[in-house]
Amino acid sequence: MTETIPAPLQASPETKRHILLVFAGLMVTMLLASLDQTIFSTALPTIVGELNGVDHMLWVTTAYILASTIMLPVYGKLGDLIGRKGLFIGAIALFIAGSIVGGLAPDMTWLIIGRAIQGLGGGGLMILSQAIIADVVPARERGKYMGIMGGVFALSSVAGPLLGGWFTEGIGWRWAFWMNIPLGILAIASAVIFLKLPKYEHAKPRIDVAGMGLLAIASTCLVLVTTWGGTTYDWDSLTIIALIAGTVIAGVAFVLVERRAAEPIMPLHLFKDRNFNLTTIAGLITGIAMFGAMAYLPTYLQMVTGANATEAGFLMIPMMAALLISSIGSGALVSKTGRYKWLPIVGTAIVAISLLLMSTMTPDLAVWVLCAYLAVMGIGLGMSMQILILIVQNSFPVAQVGTATASNNYFRQIGASLGSAVVGSLFVARLTQLMTERMPATSGAGDGGLNSLTPSVVKELPDSVREIIIGGYNDALTPVFLYMVPLVVIAVVLLCFVKEIPLATSIDRGPVAGSADAGEADAAADAADIDSAESVAVGLGREK
Repeated sequence: MTETIPAPLQASPETKRHILLVFAGLMVTMLLASLDQTIFSTALPTIVGELNGVDHMLWVTTAYILASTIMLPVYGKLGDLIGRKGLFIGAIALFIAGSIVGGLAPDMTWLIIGRAIQGLGGGGLMILSQAIIADVVPARERGKYMGIMGGVFALSSVAGPLLGGWFTEGIGWRWAFWMNIPLGILAIASAVIFLKLPKYEHAKPRIDVAGMGLLAIASTCLVLVTTWGGTTYDWDSLTIIALIAGTVIAGVAFVLVERRAAEPIMPLHLFKDRNFNLTTIAGLITGIAMFGAMAYLPTYLQMVTGANATEAGFLMIPMMAALLISSIGSGALVSKTGRYKWLPIVGTAIVAISLLLMSTMTPDLAVWVLCAYLAVMGIGLGMSMQILILIVQNSFPVAQVGTATASNNYFRQIGASLGSAVVGSLFVARLTQLMTERMPATSGAGDGGLNSLTPSVVKELPDSVREIIIGGYNDALTPVFLYMVPLVVIAVVLLCFVKEIPLATSIDRGPVAGSADAGEADAAADAADIDSAESVAVGLGREK
C-alpha cells in the first residue's frame, strides 16, 4: 500500500515575498562563510612557503574548523533561547574581526590566530542560516531552499579557489582576508533590513556554561590528538596520552553535566531519535571524507599537474558544478515529491565510488579524467549533505531546531576536523618520509628544505628533483583516499535504516528548548506533517 504524502501548503504572496527577502540576506552570509572555507586552498602552498611554515600548513585549515566546531552548539542553543537575529549579526562582526587579524598577520602564528577568530564567527554564520530558514519555511517546502544553500556553497567553492589563485598571483594573498570586510558589512546590512523573524516568548535563559566549557575542552583535545599524533609527538608520548585522557574525561563529564543542566547545550533526548543518530553518524563520516579530500586536492593539483594557483581553481570546477546541480535538483525533487530517504543513500554511495577512483590517480593521469573523478564526488555530496540536515530538522519542533541542527552539524564538523587533521598528518608525515628517502643530499630545493617548497620553486628545479617531489606528493596523498572508502560504505549502510517520516507541511512551534516538556518534542515533530492548523503565514504575522 502506497503511503499518501501530504501536499504542501500554499503561502500568501506577502509571505513568499518576506521569505525571499530573508533568503536573500542569508545567501550573502552563506557566500561570506563558504568563500572563506575555500579561498585559501589554492593560495595555501604559496602562503606557507612565504612564511616558511609548511609543517604548520594543516593548522591554517584546522584552526578555522576547530573554532567553528566549538561554537556550533553555542550558537544553536542560544538562538533557540534568545532569538537568532542579534547572534547572527554578532557572528558576522566577529568574522570580520578575524579577517582583519589575518590580513595583518606578519607570520604563521598570527595567521592561524586570525583564522581561529574567523572560525568563532563562522560557526554562527552557517548554523544560524540553516536554523533561520526553519523559522519561516515548513519542512516540505524547505528542501528547495536548502538545495540552493548547498548550491551557494558549491558556487563559492569554485569562486574561492579562483579568487585565491588570482589574489596569490596578482595583488597578494592577504586580499583573501580584506575582501571579507565589504562582504561582511553588506551581510550585516542585509540582516538588519531584511531579517524579520517570528516572535517567540521565552523564559529567562539559563546558560549552560559548564556544558559549553567541557564540550570545547573535549573537542580541542580530540583534534590535537589527531593533529599531533604520529607527527609532532609519538603516539605513545606523554602529551598524546594526556590529550586522549583529556578527551575521555571531558566527554564523560559533559554527559553528566548535560543530564542535570536546566538548559543543556546538547540535550540528551536528541539521541533518543533514530533518524538524528543515523544522520549524525553519516554526517560525521561525510565530513571526514569531504574535508579530508578537499583540503589537500588543490595542493596536489598544483604540485603534481604543474598547474598554477588559478589553474588549480579551474580544475575544481567540475566537482563544484556537479555539486551545484545535484544539490539544487535534489532539493527541488524533495519539495515536489515529499520523498527523500533514497537521496542520501545513493549520494553517499557515489562519494565512496569517487574516493575509490581518486585513490588510483597517478602523475601521468590525464587532467580530464581527474576532473571526472572530482565531478563524481560533487554529485554524491550534492545529493546527501543538505538532505541529511532536512531529515534532522523534520524530527523536532522549530523551538528546538537550532539546537538539533547545531548538534548534528557539530558532529559533521568534528568529522571535518578529524578529516583535515588525520589526512593532513598522514600526508605530511608520509611526504616527509618519502622526500627524506628519495631526495638527494644536494638537490637545489632551497635553504628552507621541504618547508619552503612552493609550486613556483618546484617548477624551477632540475627535472630529476622535480619528478621526485611530484611522485612524493602523489604517493603520499592517494592512499589516504582508499583508506576512507570502507568508512563511507558504513555510512551508506546506516542510512538504509533511516525512517522516512513525511515532511511537515506546517511549522510546529512546539515547546521552548529546555522547558519541562521539551523531551516530548520528538513525538510532536513526528505529528507535525498532519497538523495544518498553523500555517507559515500565521508564524510570520508575529514578526518582530
